[in-house]
Amino acid sequence: MRHNSGMNPASVLDPLVIAGKPYASRLLTGTGKFKDLEETRAATEAAGAEIVTVAIRRTNIGQTPGEPNLLDALPPDRYTILPNTAGCYTAEDAVRTCRLARELLDGRNLVKLEVLGDQKTLFPDVVQTLKAAEQLVADGFDVMVYTSDDPILAKRLEEIGCVAVMPLAAPIGSGLGIQNRYNLLEIVENAKVPILVDAGVGTASDAAIAMELGCDGVLMNTAIAGARDPIRMARAMKLAVQAGRDAFLAGRIPRKRFASASSPVDGLIG
Repeated sequence: MRHNSGMNPASVLDPLVIAGKPYASRLLTGTGKFKDLEETRAATEAAGAEIVTVAIRRTNIGQTPGEPNLLDALPPDRYTILPNTAGCYTAEDAVRTCRLARELLDGRNLVKLEVLGDQKTLFPDVVQTLKAAEQLVADGFDVMVYTSDDPILAKRLEEIGCVAVMPLAAPIGSGLGIQNRYNLLEIVENAKVPILVDAGVGTASDAAIAMELGCDGVLMNTAIAGARDPIRMARAMKLAVQAGRDAFLAGRIPRKRFASASSPVDGLIG
């Protein structure tokens, strides 16, 4: 597919599998905060993303006839449209929004659940998130869930039946980067479903660190859309995610306090 041109060939042999479907790209991108739909399209292509999130409460994907439709810029036959419940503060609102999205997307069940706790930090309300996740899984949805970086909660959401768990690295839109890598490591090491960092990434090195920790993917929006040059940043993020994944699979050398010469002194001639 054209939007994946330049994809690392190794990624085809190492796919990200979500709800049974393989994806070559491990970078998921949002569709908000861009200046227009053309910039959204161009940045999405530059990122090589195959899964794109859409805030159903803020973006027209057919519920408002006559207005610009995101699906014209990012057609569902080329991208997996991942509706999210951004702006929902109760389980009931989140469940209702997911059901609307399923109607608009011809019965597709993949959704991103987020239930926020307050407008200042946009931290998740974990009690409402658990409640909504249980209802949506029971209703046949494939739930990718935004949550805090609490390893116990992440495991509970996996046990409920979520197909991917998406802990924050830092508050949404903050650009602070990976704030608690030890919690992320604990989540990754104990998970049997994909773990994707969602929220807090600010630049390419943040994305690479998330992948080097063993995360299965990264989702971002503000870091790309808010950059001075969103298209160039999207390309940087694509490369960072690929590099971080390769580094994780390659296995880094152990950290040492003292030098270890690349060319050992032992065995020198003469």
